[in-house]
Amino acid sequence: MTPKQKGFTLLEILLVLVLLSVASVAVIATLPQKTSDEAKQQAVALYHRLQLLNEEAILSGKDYGARFDQKRASYQLLALGEEGWQALDDEQLPEQVTLPDGLALTMQLGGNVWKDEDRLFNPGSLFDDEMFAELEAENKVLPPQVFIMSSGEITPFSIAIYPQNLSADEDAWRVVAKENGDIILLAPGESDEQA
Repeated sequence: MTPKQKGFTLLEILLVLVLLSVASVAVIATLPQKTSDEAKQQAVALYHRLQLLNEEAILSGKDYGARFDQKRASYQLLALGEEGWQALDDEQLPEQVTLPDGLALTMQLGGNVWKDEDRLFNPGSLFDDEMFAELEAENKVLPPQVFIMSSGEITPFSIAIYPQNLSADEDAWRVVAKENGDIILLAPGESDEQA
């Protein structure tokens, strides 16, 4: 009689390693991506801020605006006062927001009319950035690109917030102001026709 060897066979060890690797991949795949979560949080925050400004404009009779800087991935909330456009002075809303590193922001002005390919001019910035370079140097507030009027009117726009390493078309959270004044939040892949 030979003494029975104790231990695991090579096949048993390989089977355990395969099961561990499959379980690891399943767990890692379900973990949220940090930049995607941040993009969602920033889009939701922008959506709520614009909703609040819209309601405040109607209730208070004041006009508000927002200016977006795609290069710096930031935006500024503005209020129209006696001295012109000023940074928003509100305890509950920040006047300037810069997105965290790794996130990008793109803006498109206008409604469906701007998507018409037969237009007479090429799309671009609403304001000539060079024209306002002197004002920026003097630290004056630049006028808004998006107007939120006390009459309930809003400049139609679409703001996309997305991780820089992903596609703006497929992976962006969008805040959209429609021509009828509604502000909606769209998840990646969702269109405003579905909302």
